[in-house]
Amino acid sequence: MGIRDIALLTSRAVLGGYLAAHGAQKLFGTFGGHGLEPTAAAFERLGLRPGRVTATAAGLSELGGGLLTVAGLASPVGPAAIAGTMVVASATHRASGPFAANRGYELPATNLAAALALAVAGPGRYSLDGLTGLRLHRVLVGIVAAGAVAGAAVNVAMLLRAAPPQPAPAPAPAPASAEAGTEGANVS
Repeated sequence: MGIRDIALLTSRAVLGGYLAAHGAQKLFGTFGGHGLEPTAAAFERLGLRPGRVTATAAGLSELGGGLLTVAGLASPVGPAAIAGTMVVASATHRASGPFAANRGYELPATNLAAALALAVAGPGRYSLDGLTGLRLHRVLVGIVAAGAVAGAAVNVAMLLRAAPPQPAPAPAPAPASAEAGTEGANVS
């Protein structure tokens, strides 16, 4: 057992597993997620339109990319799908700064780096590609990479053009009671 192959297997399982679950949250509302319609509405508010289409694409990229990454199948399609989605997620959180404690882009940027590393390193020996000897043709790999870049670029452009989300209006102050101006008055 090579340590490199074990490290790749572990990295694929963690990154792919979490991203697949996150995609299932978006699409189906599983694992405590909200499901497609609320996610689509949130995407619309962010400026990703049409919300249902972009939410579905994000959910499928995360779920499908995550499952392909975990399995080590058709590499680098899974990590490329994850990377494209994480570019958009990073841009979505850009205004909050770099740290997750402030709802920033720390986690999507970390996931992006891990996905790119797995795309370049390959899935390793302990993967379906490794076990079957499957290798995608370079042209197909180029098409997948170009598609991920193009999709991410379109979504980032939408985010950059969108008006920033408006904060929820502050609640109106409670109306003064009818007795507020009659303190000390004898009301019978």
